[in-house]
Amino acid sequence: MVCVCSVIVAYVLPSPVCVLCNRAPAQAETAVHKLDLQDITQQWLDPHNPSKSPGGSEHTPKAVLLCSLQMCYVCGERGATITGQQKSCKHSFHYPCGYENGCISQFFGQYRSFCQEHNPAQTVEVQQGGETLCVICLECVGDKLSYHTMVCPTCRQAWFHRGCIQAFHAGLLCFRCPQCNDREKFLPETSSLGIQVPTRQPAWEADSGFIDMYQRHSCCDASRCHYAQGREQAEEEGPWYLLLCSSCAAAGTHRRCSALKDSTVTWECDSCAETPQPERSPFLACCGP
Repeated sequence: MVCVCSVIVAYVLPSPVCVLCNRAPAQAETAVHKLDLQDITQQWLDPHNPSKSPGGSEHTPKAVLLCSLQMCYVCGERGATITGQQKSCKHSFHYPCGYENGCISQFFGQYRSFCQEHNPAQTVEVQQGGETLCVICLECVGDKLSYHTMVCPTCRQAWFHRGCIQAFHAGLLCFRCPQCNDREKFLPETSSLGIQVPTRQPAWEADSGFIDMYQRHSCCDASRCHYAQGREQAEEEGPWYLLLCSSCAAAGTHRRCSALKDSTVTWECDSCAETPQPERSPFLACCGP
């Protein structure tokens, strides 16, 4: 009765900590989403669709009572929500404790978790030549494959830290090897090793990070614009039609402002015209147009 009462008190009273592990909201790198449900603060592992997570949110009260009896083998405190899926494993742990101490939680299929002794490991045979750098942060990686050090199973040249490859912002559609651009082997391999890949569009697209790329240049950049309506205006044909640079499309001019004929359909800005073009090889010259 004492244990149940203590859990109920923690469950009812508003608290800034997780009612399952009694820890403050996790750091961003642990991928734990914070869910407020009926004034209950808990940490949840599926930010894309919590209702479809194993033991969905409607079972939260039962989960609190059950997990209050399980002890974390890492920190020794109660409230361990995860149990190792290996048949012989009896270890339970808090998700943050497991993440910080080499335990793996998979974010697909049956959402299996493994303690440090039974977690899956890469079987790719690779050899490091001298000092090896993470292709993302350019800092040194470990001298061998480990929980913190991973390698692309396809090119076997792209090494990276676990924390660096975590795809919080890329999302499922853009997640691939940063060096060889492979996706077929890279995605299943990293997912099985506990890398969470959210099923959503890249974060930078959701925030309209590339909205400027969809805007067409619409200004006359001639040193002196003669159009009475101004640089920002143009006509659909004739001398006041706005031509964009055929090389960069980042500069424009009215035909009349650059002394061009009304029949001119292509134009190149001064910056692109001054840029030397690379010489074509004899092979390309004879095979290409």
